[in-house]
Amino acid sequence: MTMLKKLHMTAAVLALSTTTVAAQEVEVLHWWTSGGEAAAVGTLRDALSDGGVGWVDMPVAGGGGSDAMTVLRARVTAGDPPTAVQMLGFSIQDWAAEGALANLNDLAAEQGWADVVPEALQRFSTYEGNWVAAPVNVHSTNWVWANTALMEELGVEQPGSWDEFVSAMQAAQDAGYTALAHGGQAWQDATVFESMVMGVGGPEFYQASMVDLDPEALGSDMMVEAFQRMETLRGFVDDNFSGRDWNLASAMVINGDALFQIMGDWAKGEFVNAGLTAGEEFTCFRVPGTQDTVTFNSDQFAMFNVSDPAAQEAQTAMASAVMSPEFQITFNLVKGSVPARTDVSADQFDMCGQMGMEQLAEAAAGGTLFGSMAHGHANTPSVQNAMYDVITAHFNGEYDAETAAAELVTAVEIAQ
Repeated sequence: MTMLKKLHMTAAVLALSTTTVAAQEVEVLHWWTSGGEAAAVGTLRDALSDGGVGWVDMPVAGGGGSDAMTVLRARVTAGDPPTAVQMLGFSIQDWAAEGALANLNDLAAEQGWADVVPEALQRFSTYEGNWVAAPVNVHSTNWVWANTALMEELGVEQPGSWDEFVSAMQAAQDAGYTALAHGGQAWQDATVFESMVMGVGGPEFYQASMVDLDPEALGSDMMVEAFQRMETLRGFVDDNFSGRDWNLASAMVINGDALFQIMGDWAKGEFVNAGLTAGEEFTCFRVPGTQDTVTFNSDQFAMFNVSDPAAQEAQTAMASAVMSPEFQITFNLVKGSVPARTDVSADQFDMCGQMGMEQLAEAAAGGTLFGSMAHGHANTPSVQNAMYDVITAHFNGEYDAETAAAELVTAVEIAQ
């Protein structure tokens, strides 16, 4: 942890007396509760401890964060907001619009955040020109995680097309393995679905349907095909998938019980936490058909308005620690994501991390970087939840593909 001792706090924080700083603490609401995620949280807790700031942990289990947002709403309604909250995308904007978030402009200007945070992330870190959140990382969601020993046993090469992907899963199923590890939760279904949309129609179709919410795109033949691909995937999922947490699905691949998992790169944290090495015991590749695009979400910490000066100083210390280049490297090495800053070196990252950083830069430069629908970066929470309902109902067999596309049009129209 020597790297953590080098974290740069702001001059204002460093100038505080030891007695004052020791009295500071941040209450942090988050949903990082799996093994790899908890290890990543530990790096932030240690960084703040080194700066004399205490950490009051408030974890709320649930990979998509919906349960955490319910708890947050109750706390704010009761007039007792946490000092810092893990947030995604449009949720940050919604809370900022309510006037609930603290202004981080002074710290952002002092540390030059605008020069190192990609504009696609600043879209969610700022509100009406004011910094209201500090981005911890960039996750991309269109990944496949694979057990390399199982691939070798089955004679499976890394698939580059949808048909090759299906053939590989069929080989696993025929050999008695689970072809696709999956957890039957709405946000997991949606994570898979957005890659099917991108794979079927490419960037223009994703933009039209998931971001612009064009009714013609939502109800199109290409959307029907995306749902049909979900039906194909459903045939490769084991019978016990319902309600399974995402990290337990990752464990199926880690343990060699399943061949593939479609999941964001937070899954890599589970592989790393299990002692596995990218390119050796496991590998990563983009969902076939989405190789030239990146769908992303970014974990950010929003600071809520608090009146206590000590709490405000602790918030500043936390935001400063989060944005430190050293911390961004340390945290993301453990978490599986890539830094939110563009000025950090990729040298310490593994094969998947370096690939993710390179592809993120290429997508940002080439206009193929898109906010994740499943993770709150493509549309508002009300629309996202409406899509969740249709996608999950279809995956559970309540609709056929044609009906699901029609229901998606209706659900989005009502939710807007």
